[in-house]
Amino acid sequence: MDTTRSALAHDLGRIGIWSGALNSTDPARRGVIADAAAELESLGYDAVWLGGSPGVAQAIPLLEATSRLTVVTGILSIWDHAPETVAAEFAQINEAHGNRFVLGLGVSHSAATPRYQRPFTAMTDYLAALDAAGTPVPADRRVLAALGPRMLRLSADRAAGAHPYLVTAEHTAQARATLGAEALLAPELKVVLDDDPARARATAREYLAFYLRLPNYTNNLSRLGFDDADYRDGGSDRLLDAVFALGSVDTVRARAHEYLDAGADHLCLQVVTADPMHDIPLGAFRDLADGFGLSGHDG
Repeated sequence: MDTTRSALAHDLGRIGIWSGALNSTDPARRGVIADAAAELESLGYDAVWLGGSPGVAQAIPLLEATSRLTVVTGILSIWDHAPETVAAEFAQINEAHGNRFVLGLGVSHSAATPRYQRPFTAMTDYLAALDAAGTPVPADRRVLAALGPRMLRLSADRAAGAHPYLVTAEHTAQARATLGAEALLAPELKVVLDDDPARARATAREYLAFYLRLPNYTNNLSRLGFDDADYRDGGSDRLLDAVFALGSVDTVRARAHEYLDAGADHLCLQVVTADPMHDIPLGAFRDLADGFGLSGHDG
């Protein structure tokens, strides 16, 4: 193992799954989510990231169904959860489940909350509150959604590292340079497993269109050389090729290694389907586990 990798990077492994569909408060879905978590663990995945702005409690069904899997919020919005409550929940869930829960935090977007203002200051204050809680959340068990240089530096200074979403391999290289060698870098990569190029692009565009309405993402993409023309109609071909892996498992593996070679410790794969916030595509998870050789933990 690379001696510069953090203990958290080792716990997460190289390849994890990011899924909004595994985050639900619906009791009727609890069994389905638990079964999926158990299968993901059996397939050799070390980590699952819960999308869709989960709370701490949404990790419980996955932790109860597994014995090894690390579960991360990807991400919990700081505007929606009081830090004192989060710290207490963090301590309780980790005591019950062998320290397998990691707190992923983010400032979300102005379109998602009327309270959004001064996000960097708000995050700094939130971290201070976690530190001052009756049972503090250890810095090495929390990660920050970070895109720009200031938030990336904060994630290295006040957390275990960064979880950038909707980024390119080029951004990953830049983020690694900003973070330094030791901080965790765990970007997300969207995947469409479809050998029909036109259909894969259509699926990608339908999903990406939502994110291209959020300035935090487009501002970051603009820093990487994209412009307004790339953000129209669900994204240009150039943009899709930069932020998605489209095609076969072999294509996904090659794209994944671009991020890993650029400095990622861990890559969170999000399988995009026609309804990715509700679908749990177990077949795709199986194919990817096989393609990355995860049963032997050598992905």
